[in-house]
Amino acid sequence: MTKHVKKHTKGKPAAATVAVLALALSACGSGGSGDGDGDAQASAGKRTVTLVSHDSWAASKDVIAAFEKESGFKVKVLEDGDAGQALNKAVLTKDHPQGDVLFGVDNTLLSRALSNEIFDPYEVKESAKIGEGFLVEGNKATPVTTGDVCVNYDKAYFEKKGLTPPQSFADLVKPAYKNLLVTEDASTSSPGLGFLLGTAAEYGDKGWQDYWKKLKANGLKVVSGWEQAYNEEFSGSAGGKQAGGERPLVVSYASSPPVEVVYADPQPKEAPTGVATGTCFRQVEYAGLLKNAANPEGGKALLDFLVSQRFQEDLPLNMFVNPVREDAALPEVFTKHGVTIEDPKTMAPGRIAENRDQWVDQWSSLVLR
Repeated sequence: MTKHVKKHTKGKPAAATVAVLALALSACGSGGSGDGDGDAQASAGKRTVTLVSHDSWAASKDVIAAFEKESGFKVKVLEDGDAGQALNKAVLTKDHPQGDVLFGVDNTLLSRALSNEIFDPYEVKESAKIGEGFLVEGNKATPVTTGDVCVNYDKAYFEKKGLTPPQSFADLVKPAYKNLLVTEDASTSSPGLGFLLGTAAEYGDKGWQDYWKKLKANGLKVVSGWEQAYNEEFSGSAGGKQAGGERPLVVSYASSPPVEVVYADPQPKEAPTGVATGTCFRQVEYAGLLKNAANPEGGKALLDFLVSQRFQEDLPLNMFVNPVREDAALPEVFTKHGVTIEDPKTMAPGRIAENRDQWVDQWSSLVLR
């Protein structure tokens, strides 16, 4: 869901590709040597559980190490772009999946995953600890995180200009905020799609199109994904400052402000960014056991781990999202500098499934062409 802690690393896509090729070569050679090496390699492979994720997976090393020690499975992570890109590849490779578990499919994309039957149902051991509203019928996917997609603003910019930051969707199309907002491509980005659905929830099936025409006329900028929007274009983030970002408004998350505190040196008393609380759309992020997984046993153990109290309490300061587990405690810095959204926009999964693809096509025609 949220992408705050990811660093840009040259060569990483190539490394991931090499890892995939290595797995493929290992699988091809496991039965042909006749000297026991292939069997040994196959056995070792079964003790590795592979998690496929969007490119902002993050977890504490000691938490992962504890799981590996207790379960006997070594965790391997394949990061595969933004959430939409990761899901698209999972659909295309469902007969021969890249891994055992896919993490990062949110409620805006879940129906696509379920309709393409990429997951095998599995009920995690501590499902009773998960908030009831998050569970999926038939345990076809496992809820892991929740959060809100919202417009963030650069406090220093608005203070310097003597301009009140926007607080609602309606504010964003006002002339005072012309050329200030950057958002992500709704066809490839999870927060970009969340923002689109938020406007559809606000303005209705037809009204959202007129709204986006106004946004575009008011100087909206669209980039491919969250990393570029937040860490390059947004003037309020540490990364954006270093990259010379010039947009003081960005589509991000209600939990983004604590990031700018946690990773600052020295840490400020107040977060340098704020949240336009009237622009928020509620997201829930899921994981699932991939059909045809090479290691379903390890995949089930990993899913149990993702909803364990240890991992759920590790989430906030790694991926800056909220846990779905009801007894998980939140760190003070997260609650102090984060924002609780009392009335986020929501949309029934059935309505998302029915309209998402045509809305994205219409959005692309309106905004990108």
